[in-house]
Amino acid sequence: MRVRNDTIRTLSDMHTIAFAAAGNLMHFEFGIAYEIFGNPPPGSQEWYDVMLCGPAPVRVGPFTVEPDAGLDRLARADTVIVPAWADVDEPPPGDLVDAVRAAYDAGARIASLCTGAFVLGEAGLLDGRQATTHWGHAAELQERYPRAIVDPDVLYTDNGNVLTAAGKAAAVDLCLHLVHLDHGATIANTVARRLVVPPHRAGGQAQFVATPVPVSGDHTLAQLLAWTQQRLDQPLTVADLARQANTSTRHLTRLFNAATGQTPLQWLLTQRVRHAQELLEATDHNIDRIATATGLGTATTLRRQFKRVVGVPPDAYRRTFRATPQVAAR
Repeated sequence: MRVRNDTIRTLSDMHTIAFAAAGNLMHFEFGIAYEIFGNPPPGSQEWYDVMLCGPAPVRVGPFTVEPDAGLDRLARADTVIVPAWADVDEPPPGDLVDAVRAAYDAGARIASLCTGAFVLGEAGLLDGRQATTHWGHAAELQERYPRAIVDPDVLYTDNGNVLTAAGKAAAVDLCLHLVHLDHGATIANTVARRLVVPPHRAGGQAQFVATPVPVSGDHTLAQLLAWTQQRLDQPLTVADLARQANTSTRHLTRLFNAATGQTPLQWLLTQRVRHAQELLEATDHNIDRIATATGLGTATTLRRQFKRVVGVPPDAYRRTFRATPQVAAR
């Protein structure tokens, strides 16, 4: 039996991912999560064992899928994913709710995608916790489970061993967040690149996931972005970028807004902070050295910008993502 442990855990005790399934599932959220967790990226030394657990064949959009095991198997999983549930107007099946609660009590990390939050709410796992779901169902989630703290504006919430994602593409954000927690920024970014996901969307909870290069190799900005990322330690300006791209600063700003949703300076700052994340995880460099290597100048500037973008100070980020592995008690 695992000991209840709400601290950040690492892959050494986070190996099996079980999808909790019953009734009808929304195919996008289920499919993207299965793609992320079921396919190891190049260079990963170890990856997840993934299984689908349910009492009977489940509907996933237009398809019928046979489970690998029954719901009782959830109690032996390390992470349980509750996909988006299509029958949100009806109470979740009691056996599904009981199995998810049993998995949590046994020590599993529980994550819901979109309307899967209703299953967590029925299991009592949202009581006193911040939660989210698709904005169109947020009011109903709050009404059904008044002890939950429902925030319809964030992409996802992370309460340690209980996590929830908003609708559709926010499932990608949460799944990459879990990969980042378990494997670090480099692997999470590799997965993001494989998915060709857009850059971090503004608003909501600050993301720990490093922002990948958001354009393909044949995009107008591709060479400029690669050139810039190799020179993050230099005091680059918009004029420098425009000169390198052989265009005007005004046209460059239009290109950046169209491709990334950010101005050139906003994108540049994001890349500097992303690089700082990698250095905090992968090196023992002090804050002053990282500030110089990322072009942020001083430790004071690094701390201010890092906290604004990521949501936590760099020292706290390093402690979180370089934490000593905790071995789960069985």
